[in-house]
Amino acid sequence: MSGQGDGQVGVVAGLVRSAFLVNAVYAESAREHGITAQQGQLLCVLMARPYGMGELGGVLGVAKSSVTGLVDRCERNGLVWRGPAEQDSRAVRVCLTARGERLTATFYAETCRRVERLSANLGDADRRLLAGLLGRIVEDNQVPAVFLERDDEPAPRAPR
Repeated sequence: MSGQGDGQVGVVAGLVRSAFLVNAVYAESAREHGITAQQGQLLCVLMARPYGMGELGGVLGVAKSSVTGLVDRCERNGLVWRGPAEQDSRAVRVCLTARGERLTATFYAETCRRVERLSANLGDADRRLLAGLLGRIVEDNQVPAVFLERDDEPAPRAPR
């Protein structure tokens, strides 16, 4: 086991502690935008494209009843709306409203800035190395691309 303060941690401890760190940044940013961290995650997922309720449960890693409650709260706040899925009019897809898009854009930008600052003390080569290693981990574990890169364009939304 490494000593405290020497910058050395194992892979497991490093990943877990990094997850806690990113979650704390996410929670703080969400709080400042008047939403919960879970609502922030939902909104950022919906930036890429609309999702069905079942898909959202899988992407967010929560039970269907939890997704329903989360979407209900965001819908009451005017951030998302439910509409028919293109392929199956009986199915529902969840989309950002115009208000949701505006909030998501500012929340996303601020959260990205804060997460970016976590690696501010790394040089360019170390940042590229870290990005490559993390990329391999998420690809090897088939993590869906639900959080856009800062320069990616979101899908156009349906009129609402």
